[in-house]
Amino acid sequence: MKTWIISDTHGWHRSLVVPEDIDTIIHAGDSTNEYNLYANIPEFHDFKLWFLELPIKNKIIIAGNHDAWATKKYNIDDLKSQGVIYLEHEAAIVEGKTIFGSPYTPTFGNWHFMKDRGKLNRYWEILGTNIDILITHGPPKGILDLTENRDGTLEQCGDGALYKKIIKVKPTYHIFGHIHDVKQCRNAGVLQRDGITFINAAVMKDERFEQGPINNGHIINI
Repeated sequence: MKTWIISDTHGWHRSLVVPEDIDTIIHAGDSTNEYNLYANIPEFHDFKLWFLELPIKNKIIIAGNHDAWATKKYNIDDLKSQGVIYLEHEAAIVEGKTIFGSPYTPTFGNWHFMKDRGKLNRYWEILGTNIDILITHGPPKGILDLTENRDGTLEQCGDGALYKKIIKVKPTYHIFGHIHDVKQCRNAGVLQRDGITFINAAVMKDERFEQGPINNGHIINI
């Protein structure tokens, strides 16, 4: 499958250049931006129209911490009724590949789909060794997860429990976003480690959303 991978579009989806001859699109969360559901819904409706109109056969998406729309089942059912594969801590088989998607990230602020770091391990226990593609909104600890803390120093803010599980499960690909590029560091990109291809697909940069996407995602053959 020739696959276009994107994440963290935060309402800037129409600024992306849709690649030609793509079989599958994977969006790893934060399609929208506003925390408040009523402000978020117009963003979701515009994203949904764009997503459904894409000339791409397989459309896969998970939620992120900014996706208030995904807290309402009727929005999820709407996507599914139109052929979108929405994954919320569950798996699907697409073109013979087992794909598991989950929105959960460690708690940071008051956003959606967040869990206490000390409790995330129980969520990842569900992951089996038959996963070809793992999609989580956030990164594992130590993998393309550097961000600036309040004093301006860089810290790894990925999920340690997720990393420990991934090393055992060994999916072929682990796709995520959540942690954007920052002034001091580039996180978006591809990293090969432990026999796994890790892809941070975030297209935006912290503190410069008003300038739009800084990259167009990634294209891989799965």
